[in-house]
Amino acid sequence: MELEFQIGSQWIGKNHKPFIIAEMSGNHNQSLERALAIVEAAAAAGADALKLQTYTADTMTLDIHEGDFFIEDPNNLWQGNSLYNLYSEAYTPWEWHKPIFDRATELGMLAFSTPFDETAVDFLESLNVPAYKIASFENTDIQLIRKVAATGKPLIISTGMASIAELDESVCAAREAGCRDLVLLKCTSTYPATPENTNILTIPHMEQLFGSMVGMSDHTMGVGVSVASIALGAVVIEKHFTLKRSDGGVDASFSLEPQEMESLVIETERAWQALGRVSYGPTEREQPSLKHRRSLYISQNLRKGDVLTRDNIKAIRPGLGLPTKYLDEMIGRVVSRDVSKGTPLTWEVI
Repeated sequence: MELEFQIGSQWIGKNHKPFIIAEMSGNHNQSLERALAIVEAAAAAGADALKLQTYTADTMTLDIHEGDFFIEDPNNLWQGNSLYNLYSEAYTPWEWHKPIFDRATELGMLAFSTPFDETAVDFLESLNVPAYKIASFENTDIQLIRKVAATGKPLIISTGMASIAELDESVCAAREAGCRDLVLLKCTSTYPATPENTNILTIPHMEQLFGSMVGMSDHTMGVGVSVASIALGAVVIEKHFTLKRSDGGVDASFSLEPQEMESLVIETERAWQALGRVSYGPTEREQPSLKHRRSLYISQNLRKGDVLTRDNIKAIRPGLGLPTKYLDEMIGRVVSRDVSKGTPLTWEVI
């Protein structure tokens, strides 16, 4: 029996279309008006859920702008920022959560968030969110996982950077604290990620190893990796989302635009529909197409007693004569009656 559960009214599982999450993150650029426009664009594109991140700079780090608290790595997307300033720019004001969630609900979309500490969980509980997401960088924060799991609500955990041992500890902590409904998302915590560094063959292995549903938190550009992950068993796809990458923002450079999100929704559902079951032979819809195979036909007018040769029988379309595999066996046989050109060759003719 396939695993499945509901988040709000939406079913999650292999018997249901992929559950698509549009991650707003900091792409609102500190404008509530823009945040609400992102909600509207996500709903119009067909996303099932809109997700926020719930923290403040002070719940994430210390107000220090040097040393360990300053990003100097030239390969880091956020190089040249202190952690405190980065989180101050990216955070979603907590007073915005309710109007954002309300707008999503009005548009028929689920809305929930990623809490980054226990105060965020308490705040989100006051808003009665339908589910929780644990970010990759928090997937070893056992205290946070226990706090979220104790709500009894569905839990989605990104697995970026985590070893099997670390994931086992996190999954066990979630289960022991009361989590019944769990999805693990394969994730590569680089921004953007490259397809070569994504390793989605991990998806079925993770599913088998932990006995949970799996999905994809996809930081690559485009939709190809997400579509491919559906074929490997992913039931949830999470993608960062913005109105326009050129508008800038902390996560804009690796976020989907509305037309791309719409494509993600359509193509992942097509991939899911295409999985079907193991099947050989013509499907019911293919049955009419059988007549368009090649088969053996009389290609000249013949009289009773004429001998069949390669000059007077041909393997052609349509497929109403004998299968072409009998061609060699037919050569040298005698027709039993007069036959005209275009007659399908059957056993009754010889």
